[in-house]
Amino acid sequence: MSSGDDTRTAPALPTPPEVDAWLEAVLGPDPAIERAQRAADDAGLPPIQVSGPQGRLLQLLARSIGARRALEVGTLAGVSAIWIARGLSGPGARLTTLEVDPRHASVARENIAAAGLADVVEVLVGDARTTLAELVAAGVAPFDLVFIDADKPSNPAYLAAALTLTRPGSVIIVDNVVRRGAVADPPARDAAAAGSRAVIEAAAADPRLETTVIQTVGAKGHDGMLVARVRDSAASPTGGGS
Repeated sequence: MSSGDDTRTAPALPTPPEVDAWLEAVLGPDPAIERAQRAADDAGLPPIQVSGPQGRLLQLLARSIGARRALEVGTLAGVSAIWIARGLSGPGARLTTLEVDPRHASVARENIAAAGLADVVEVLVGDARTTLAELVAAGVAPFDLVFIDADKPSNPAYLAAALTLTRPGSVIIVDNVVRRGAVADPPARDAAAAGSRAVIEAAAADPRLETTVIQTVGAKGHDGMLVARVRDSAASPTGGGS
């Protein structure tokens, strides 16, 4: 019988969420993260925190660049804050995370304390645009890592603030920028997709940044992260891949 006559179908491969579940099992359980996710569910917070593999990536990026000071825009239940804080090193390691909703901030503080990181993470409550402006005005020391995961229409404003609050060599990450592909649709279908498209275009056009965007698929569906590095002051804004 020729292969063209074979009507058998191959068994379906695991779905992206099933692969994520397998990856998390292989990488090992994390009691503090599991507790934080349960607390978020019990409090009725939206299930939009980073997945386990994504959180581990944030931790590894922070550790890889030797980050001591980090800034997060969008705390939610503190899951990503725990991952990032674990990746910080050096004397006075500190994560400042911004949350607009006082109830979310309360859940996050409890989760962060339960993870043993209360002395590393500071949760500031208020509109992030206002809080970022206050940090700029206060002349705080530059941050080594910035993770932006808040309201998507404000992404360009958050990126602009991040550039003011970082230094050459700092890394800026913006989550959820692909929006199931809607970001590549010119008449961006909603405000979140429009904000994601605008922040990608702004980062790509800014000579101070080396930028890429990685599409992701997993438990959170089809999405992606923007990852940018603040150029060294003497670096050329031209060159392959940047």
